Amino acid sequence: MNGVWRNASWVLLGSALILAVSLGVRHGFGLFLPAMSGEYGWGREVFAFAIALQNLVWGIVQPFTGAFADRFGARRTVFIGGGLYALGLFCMSQASSEIGLSMSAGLLIGLGLSGTSFTVLLGLVGRSVAAEKRSMAMGIASAAGSFGQFAMLPGTLGLIEWLGWAAALLVLGMLVASIMPLAFMLGGTPRAAASAAPEQSMRDALRQSTGHGGFWLLALGFFVCGFQVVFIGVHLPAYLVDRQLPAMSGTTVLALVGLFNIFGTYIAGWLGGYHSKPRLLVLLYLLRGVVITLFFYLPLSEWGAYAFGIAMGLLWLSTVPLTNGTVATMFGVRNLSMLTGIVFLFHQIGSFFGGWLGGWIYDLTGSYDLIWQISIVLSLLAAVLNWPIREQAVLRPLAA
Repeated sequence: MNGVWRNASWVLLGSALILAVSLGVRHGFGLFLPAMSGEYGWGREVFAFAIALQNLVWGIVQPFTGAFADRFGARRTVFIGGGLYALGLFCMSQASSEIGLSMSAGLLIGLGLSGTSFTVLLGLVGRSVAAEKRSMAMGIASAAGSFGQFAMLPGTLGLIEWLGWAAALLVLGMLVASIMPLAFMLGGTPRAAASAAPEQSMRDALRQSTGHGGFWLLALGFFVCGFQVVFIGVHLPAYLVDRQLPAMSGTTVLALVGLFNIFGTYIAGWLGGYHSKPRLLVLLYLLRGVVITLFFYLPLSEWGAYAFGIAMGLLWLSTVPLTNGTVATMFGVRNLSMLTGIVFLFHQIGSFFGGWLGGWIYDLTGSYDLIWQISIVLSLLAAVLNWPIREQAVLRPLAA
């Protein structure tokens, strides 16, 4: 029993470190928007489309990456993903055309993120611990990604100011390459605790989950999460500059989001072990709507922006352990990475629209107002979608 716990702890530590690097770098991409757009004379839509494409590619390939990890192991998946991610950052540093930016920041980094982020690593963590500890373990791993965001954003801005945007991307590429050796911490994963529910084949898991209404409601709600976090992550620094706040304020706000999301994801994971996860998701989305409404309609100040960062941080990725934990409860952990990958696809479709529409509507109207208003309405929609979901195990017939 002690050996199993040591292995699970080692897996949790490795997953936390990888998520901190992977998501810490990813959340800083919005800081490159002004520098790259200004140097090459692009409108904001060009950079926004590349990041939107990144999220869309990430989402489309995630179910397949998750299925690969379920069958062949997270270690191999993360190793390949880390290599693609580092290559994408190197190519992004050399990109001088719209197609070059889309292929590097969009395609390569999107592929890399599919192997080094939540779906693969939380699927591994979910299989490594007992069911009663699963929600909290996922919350701890998710919080590590938030710590990466908090730690990396000021460092990324400092690198851009010190070395320039191209050299900063090369340094980040070398950091991301460290994911490849970290992947070897994920070997020797303990089996999930024994369960009365039989294991399923991949085909049976797909048939059962896609025929379940709660699965699709969960996925549609996750669309809203993706829309909001990518719009805010990519466009908030530029929005604050447009509103005459100092350039550093955007970085500070996003860093505060990362810092307080450490607490938010941990608390969400802990609460998910004692309360209905779908009901907690309803509450989270409603609170997001309130926070965004206050930020958008009240007079903007630097301290008000910081308060927004703190409040959004508590709600930022708190949806992840609750959403993944609900899938695990309903459909088991044997095919967890694949099934959460399907749900995550909807998150990334939302990310695509949040990132791209933000730039497109700004270039069209000269304002982000419409996107903020859409984000408020979507918060209410997500709360409504999650309300009917029942968190209970779905009968899983034994595969032939």
